[in-house]
Amino acid sequence: MHTTRIIRTLVIVMILFSTIGCDQVSKIIVRKHLADYEQIGLISHYLTLTKVENTGAFLSLGNTLPQPFKLLLLVILPLFALVLALVYLFSKSTLSTSRIVGICFIIGGGLGNIFDRLMYGSVTDFLYIDLGMVQTGIFNIADVAVMVGVILLFLETSMERARAKH
Repeated sequence: MHTTRIIRTLVIVMILFSTIGCDQVSKIIVRKHLADYEQIGLISHYLTLTKVENTGAFLSLGNTLPQPFKLLLLVILPLFALVLALVYLFSKSTLSTSRIVGICFIIGGGLGNIFDRLMYGSVTDFLYIDLGMVQTGIFNIADVAVMVGVILLFLETSMERARAKH
């Protein structure tokens, strides 16, 4: 039982550090090699690197807020929520693997973006997808991690509900 808990803790820490590490390394590369608003087509015009510094949240929401409100809404409250998620992750020993991974991706992605806000005053975004009818805002690896985490949790919850009906 004790060995299982140690392995579980190590897996959680590895996923968290891997998520944060991939996010931060990608942002370091982009900051070093791309000028602001420079565009590089990776897969024709479908996937483009475009460096922007986002001082707000998702799609720049809140970027015009006064600094004290930005600090509260974009750093302190999210950090508090991520700490609560971390406590939940370590206190619930019966979580499924997909739930653990999903929560880790959300925490790791959130911490990656909070780190940027604290260190640089903005979040470096650089990925843009244009599939014609479907286009994204400009985002980063932390955003991808959060979205994958949310999707994993949604799928897990949906499957639990389907199993409960049968």
